[in-house]
Amino acid sequence: MADDTQYLAKLQDYYARHRMLPSYSGIGALVGLSSKASVAEMAMRLKAEGFLDSAPDRRLKPGKRFFERTLAESVRAGMPSPAADTRPDGLSIDEYLVGKPSRTILITVKGDSMIDAGIHPGDRVVVEKRVAAMPGDIVVAIVDNEFTLKRLAREKGRLVLKPENKAYPVIRPKEDAEIYGVVVGLVRKYK
Repeated sequence: MADDTQYLAKLQDYYARHRMLPSYSGIGALVGLSSKASVAEMAMRLKAEGFLDSAPDRRLKPGKRFFERTLAESVRAGMPSPAADTRPDGLSIDEYLVGKPSRTILITVKGDSMIDAGIHPGDRVVVEKRVAAMPGDIVVAIVDNEFTLKRLAREKGRLVLKPENKAYPVIRPKEDAEIYGVVVGLVRKYK
């Protein structure tokens, strides 16, 4: 599947630009296959692997694995280590971060009250909407009709909202704060 890996990469790049896959003849032109039979065989192999699927109108569409990204072994943030020459696994970011799609949203972070937890202004937190949370969870809470992102904690038997930046005070709601959702992940794009 060495060539199929290259074909898939071209299809993924095309999809990222156009938000659709080309026709069979368009795929041939894109990946350099001259016959529709060759394109059909390649499509069948990619379908068998779960990268492509057929839409009801028989056009090709992304399959379950189409959005997987390569998951390499690991990389040290400290001293360099030897590079492993193994075949990496694939990981779908959506599948990894989103357990309940109907209840999951992305929220853009404003402010720096959670910077010591590694959450920076402009980050997008992946939030699973639910009203139950445990102390230690990072939550989106509603306090006095305003949203805030803080770590849920317990102080003298009451729930409090703690910032992860010493420049900000702990929020001690007079009544219990309403939990809007729990942060399950974070997305940051570097420029």
